[in-house]
Parts: sequence; C-alpha cells; structure tokens
Amino acid sequence: MRKTHVPQTHKARRGRKQRQNDTNTSAGAPVWPGVTGGRFKPLTDIEVAVVAEAVLRLLETLGLSQAIPSMVDRVVAHGGHFTEDKRLLFPRDLVLKTIAEARRDIVLCGQDPAHDLDLSGSRVHMSSGGGAPGVFDLEDGHYRDGSLQDLYDAARICDAMENIHHFSRSIVARDIDDNAVMDINTAYACLAGTSKHVSVSVTEPETVQELAALCYALAGGEAAFRARPFLTVMVCHVVPPMRFAEEACETLEAAILAGFPVQLISAGQAGATSPATIAGSLVQAVAETLAGLVFARLVDPDVQAIFAPKPLVADLRTGSMCGGGGEQAILMAAAAQMGRHYDLPTSSIAGIADAKTLDAQFGSEKCLAVTMAAHAGSNLITQSCGMQASLLGVSLEAYVADNDMLGNILRTLRGVEVTPDNIAEDVIANVCRGEGHYLGQAHTFERMKSDYFYPHIGDRRTPRDWESDGSSTIGDRARDVARQLIAEHFPAHLDDARDAQLRAAFDIRLPRQAMSKSS
Repeated sequence: MRKTHVPQTHKARRGRKQRQNDTNTSAGAPVWPGVTGGRFKPLTDIEVAVVAEAVLRLLETLGLSQAIPSMVDRVVAHGGHFTEDKRLLFPRDLVLKTIAEARRDIVLCGQDPAHDLDLSGSRVHMSSGGGAPGVFDLEDGHYRDGSLQDLYDAARICDAMENIHHFSRSIVARDIDDNAVMDINTAYACLAGTSKHVSVSVTEPETVQELAALCYALAGGEAAFRARPFLTVMVCHVVPPMRFAEEACETLEAAILAGFPVQLISAGQAGATSPATIAGSLVQAVAETLAGLVFARLVDPDVQAIFAPKPLVADLRTGSMCGGGGEQAILMAAAAQMGRHYDLPTSSIAGIADAKTLDAQFGSEKCLAVTMAAHAGSNLITQSCGMQASLLGVSLEAYVADNDMLGNILRTLRGVEVTPDNIAEDVIANVCRGEGHYLGQAHTFERMKSDYFYPHIGDRRTPRDWESDGSSTIGDRARDVARQLIAEHFPAHLDDARDAQLRAAFDIRLPRQAMSKSS
C-alpha cells in the first residue's frame, strides 16, 4: 500500500496563532456553539488509511466525467490527465497538496458578529437544512407546498433557538416559479429572518452575480462582504457516481470568484447512485468531494471551502431515500471522521427523520444520527432540526422541540471534564461530615446552571402535575411556542432604509408588512 500521509504545512500557514482548543465564551452556559467533538471513531486507524488510499486510487485511475473546460484546463496544468473517454484524472500529489494547504481557519460570519461560527478543529455546530418542498402545517397538521413566507418564518424561529447555530435554506418557495427570482428571494427571506450565518443553493450559474449584488448591498459594499461573508453557497458539484454536474461546477466557480464561502457536497444514495456497502459509499463520497475541493482551490487558493461528503442511504426494498436508520447514522459519522482525518472544516447531514410527525420514531431517528455525527466531530451538522418525511417536509414546531434535543446532545460533547475542582473532594468531605446531602452547598448552586442543560419544553414534572395541566405532548408545547414566535419574533437587523434599497434594486416578493407585528 502506498503511503497516504498528509503533509502538515497548514499548521504554519500565514503564521496564525493556534486558537484555544475549546473555550466557553458564554460564561456560565452549559452548552455553546463549537463544543468540541471527535471522540467517537467508527473507523479504526487502519480502516481510515484503507479508505484514504482507495480515495486516492479512484481519483488518479478512474477520475470523474463531465468536467467543465475550465476545470480540465486547471487540473491538467497541475499534472492531471484528461482521458480519451473524457474522464478527468486527479494525480495523487495534487490531491494531497490540496488537502495539506486547504484553509482550516474558516469562520462562518453572522450579520451579527455574536453569531460567528469557528469551524476549526473539531468544534461542532448545529444547523437547519433540507430544501424540502413541503411544510407540515402548524394549524391543520397536514403537509402542503412550502412558500416564501414559510421560509421566512422558519428562519425567524431558528433565529430564536440558541442551539440552532446556523440557518441553511430549509424550504423551497414553491409559490415562485422563476428559478432566478426564487433564488434571490430565498436568500433575502433567510437573511431577513435571521442574523445568523445563512447557506443557500443557486439553481443556475447566471444567478450568482445577482446574489452577490444582493449580499454586497446588504453588507454595505463588496469589500465589506468579502471581509465578512455572511452567506455560503452550497453546491452539489457531482451527480454520482463519479460524474461532475456541469452547471453546478460553473456555479461553484462563479461563487468562489464572487467571494462566497462554498460547501462542496456529494450526496449519492447507497445502493442507487453509490455502492450498497457502507464502506463503498463512503469512499465514493469522499473522492467526489475531494475532487471538488481540488477544483475550488485551483480557482482561488484562498477559498473558504467546506468539505461536505454527505452520502445518503436508500431503502433497497423500494429505492426511496431513508434517513432514519442506523446505516445512515454510521455512514455519516464515518464521513465526519474522514473530515477529522484530513483536518478539514467538515459538514454532515444528520437528522433526516423518516417520521412524518413529532412522535417516538421522530425522536429516536434524529437523536441517533445527530449524536453520532456530533461525537464524530462534524463541524456543521445540517438537517439536524426541523426535517421530517425523508427531506420531503419541514415542521416549524419541530425546530422548537429539536432545540431541546440539540442542547442535550451538545452537553454530551462536553463529556465528564475530570479536574480537581470538578471532582470536589473537599465538598464531598464537608457533606459527609455535615448535613449528608449536597442540596444546600454553594458548590451545587454554582454548578446548577453552568453544568446542566435544562430543556425549555421537555416535561420533567410528576405524572400527576402533568395530567392536571392537560397532559400535553411535546408536540403540543412546541406548537404553542412556534405560534408565539411567528406572531412576535421579528428580527430587526435589517432596518427599513436598507430594506427599501434592496427592494428598489431587486424583485423582492416577501411583503414588508409581513415582517413586523403590525401585519
């Protein structure tokens, strides 16, 4: 087996100071954005090496088809080969150089700097996501087509949820027919609905420049946006197996040149567009994603690119996608582990519940997948909240319920934290020689908030108290909170003057009166 060691030249890149490994910047908080994961390793060291070697072999001997001309030119100029059957081969040395020199210092900026997300190391952040065509109606409990208003409402709810750190476009605005108009309005609704970092997709490469103009205007100029880009363009640059998506690659190139961070996504389905085996699907997804990273860095060596192998699983009895099984959970955790092996800013999908509503299936599927991806050290876990029906639907009340789940998962990432202060031998001795319990101890009072996450809507009352209060389910309570947020929570970071400028320059379809309590 050939050696696949990745050079560590990135450690000295530009002489940047090493960040502290895991700092709680919110004093006294039990959880925070960027709690460190990465302790769970579903692959052994030998298995990681085997996967990494197989990835290099596929890229240098099979390569990918349908590369766009600018990609072919760049890769061939750096030692690649374009074969007679029109497959672009990526030399091992180029791939390893790309991995070694890729940026590790990516910070996803919020419009409000308080929401900046540091993706270095194994810091874990939770995100929405999905691009679902349907919405689980908050009032009648049935699925219907999603709208621009639904997308804005989803962003507002996520803006209010402290354990949802990032908003990835979760709903397709099916009330807008024109793709370009939909893409601009999607970005607008997301950016107006939250001051957290936003990620969107772009349907056609020609739309990238208009999207950039929107972001430049919102930032106060192109230079201001390039200095603090608050929107990422997500690009599925491949159509598995091992084939580039030509328009998507053009979009990727345009987005990089416009100054956007980019998320490089491979999302084959095991048994359909990737091998049925977990290992085979993993290798293919990693190879496809690294091919995108090579191209991205050849377009701009300083690109903020997120490694996002997101291999999915199909139910082989029907061929339909299923996201709630153990296979999906372990596959995505393994993909996250490969991101940690390469030390690349990494995004994963986890939380694609197959369940159609907030029930036991919903909770078990989500918690299993998100927990495994988080403990494997994925930096940005998309679809971790709100998603139902195998990515076909979004539930606004599920964001509220999932916020509790995500807080508990983040708390598990902190681990046991064994220190003399935490062991508290003196407290144990004082209690044993005194009152015999810890309830009145200052140590207990000091730690009850900093060490414990308390759910907002999870019910910990006695059965009698719960029954006397109406025996509500978590879905009932989440629905009430979602309704209240939709009625009352209107982020004010986009003021009237700036909004008027955007509306004068772009075809904005979301009415301004729908963005305030007076509506």
